[in-house]
Amino acid sequence: MQLHPVDIAIILGYIVAMILIGVILSKRASKNLDSYFLGGKIIPWYYLGVANASGMFDITGTMWLVTLMFIYGLKSAWIPWLWPMFNQVFLMIYLAAWLRRSNVMTGAEWIKTRFGKGMGSELSHISVVIYALISVVGFLAYDFQGIGKFAKVFLPWDVSPHVYAIAFMGVTTVYTILGGMFSVVITDLIQFSLMTITSVFIAVIAITRTSAADISAVVPHGWKELFFGWKLNLDWSNLIAEVNNKIAADGYSLFTIFFFMILFKGFLVSMAGPAPNYDMQKILSTRSPKEASKMSFSVNLALFFPRYLMIAGIGVLGLVFYSSQLNAMGSNVDFEQILPFVLNNFIPVGVMGIVVAGLLAAFMSTFSCTVNCGASYVVNDIYKRYINSSASDKRYVAMSYICTILVVIAGIAFGFKAQSIDTITKWIVAALWGGYMAPNVLKWYWWRLNGFGYFLGMVTGIACAMILPVALPKLSALNGFPIILVVSTAASIITSLMTPPESDETLKNFYIRVRPWGFWKPVYEKVIRENPAFLRNTNFYRDMINVCVGIIWQLMLMVVPIYLVIREFRAMWVAAAVLVITSIILKYNWYDKLEEYKKIDTPEPALAETAGS
Repeated sequence: MQLHPVDIAIILGYIVAMILIGVILSKRASKNLDSYFLGGKIIPWYYLGVANASGMFDITGTMWLVTLMFIYGLKSAWIPWLWPMFNQVFLMIYLAAWLRRSNVMTGAEWIKTRFGKGMGSELSHISVVIYALISVVGFLAYDFQGIGKFAKVFLPWDVSPHVYAIAFMGVTTVYTILGGMFSVVITDLIQFSLMTITSVFIAVIAITRTSAADISAVVPHGWKELFFGWKLNLDWSNLIAEVNNKIAADGYSLFTIFFFMILFKGFLVSMAGPAPNYDMQKILSTRSPKEASKMSFSVNLALFFPRYLMIAGIGVLGLVFYSSQLNAMGSNVDFEQILPFVLNNFIPVGVMGIVVAGLLAAFMSTFSCTVNCGASYVVNDIYKRYINSSASDKRYVAMSYICTILVVIAGIAFGFKAQSIDTITKWIVAALWGGYMAPNVLKWYWWRLNGFGYFLGMVTGIACAMILPVALPKLSALNGFPIILVVSTAASIITSLMTPPESDETLKNFYIRVRPWGFWKPVYEKVIRENPAFLRNTNFYRDMINVCVGIIWQLMLMVVPIYLVIREFRAMWVAAAVLVITSIILKYNWYDKLEEYKKIDTPEPALAETAGS
């Protein structure tokens, strides 16, 4: 791809600006670990929310969503529930506030607030650290391959994808090291602005260059419909026959069964809370539990509307102008070529530089968040905890620089091997999620889970998820989920019941500090005997109603821009009306009641000391 000198200047200018920001913020970030990894917990919630949304706006994910949009049309809005996308709603409604009340630095450190200081807690802590580091390295390797292939297509210099990947990872590492969380957030805000401009521009091009009739001529019946029957019923035979094979390979033909499976899995994964990654780190960086909830709200608002403008715009341009080329590929059809085709053929000089810089920003944002998170676990949960617990702030920050570099090197090393371990990497990710879910659901809602039960639940779940593809190679990850769930849950419960519960002091401190709802009656009775004025959390039904309303609200944020781009205005206005109604419900039944958290944002000093130990 040949870029105009103007576009190259814009891209280089953007890269230089990112490094300068890191240099400018380096002094402020280097005060202590709290400043370096959590921004001193003084960054406003809306900055953190937009930064978090920016970190989720990755290149590879966008290409995947474009493929879904191209093939499944409006029904593609349901498929990201595989992640699940609506976990941000659970965080927004109640889980972000619960997590932030812990007042810790990492997810592994949070384990101490739940399981105290015994051997079970120690094992649980180690399991979370290992989970986090494997996850971080795996995603960095994934980023290494993604940015290399992207840069090779869109940048003019004739170098290998690996050279491009190392170069961009190196640049991003520089400003991440220098500025810490401050640098991550500020650069994310700039990157989000670029991506939003890119999204709007691509949507405008799609609207002006195509018509509703053009789109109808290249899509099958039902493509423009959000809802579905027992089967998917999208027949591409007369358009691009190979797409039918893709749908069969994806396993989405019996769409109703698929829908209920991802809904069931999505609720459980969401109730487990965030994995120990940059999402959790942003929550822990907020000023208070109330602002943690508002931050997760802003993630939903900032992420979905602009991103789906881009996805719908690229998808529509690909459908109208690239379908014949895809059809000519036969069984070798490559849907990832849609994005390069659209940019090559529809973006003018000057704007191309902004678009490519915006897509590079998507990578750099995700990468910087992941690196900062990974380094925090090495420094806080390994070096500070086990090696040097009395070092100066200057020493800890210096170790943060070193660990950031080491995490990046590990990601690059695995990235070089990604071609040969791609399948294994995918199953490691699936294994981590499978092992993570059951014990992390129980830790919030069941008082009797102890550190040993948590640890065995994590270990057996991960082991089961890694053994399944070998023992049952034809079993998909989604279909294997119930098996992993049963094994991991059984391990957690049986182990907990066969070993002593956590101490009363640990359980009471956690319950008073976090105030979860769920199966906590024995602990509540002990707390109320000592403090009759204590008010337990009775918001389960309200929270679940708000979660359901919030999921609909989030879905409308996704489909309104799609309807706009494909010119289905009647459906767009209906979706917009639903968006307004759900927004009003959330305003009165969730947002206005966040003030109830204020009185417990700062626990009593004795409790804070115990829970944070």
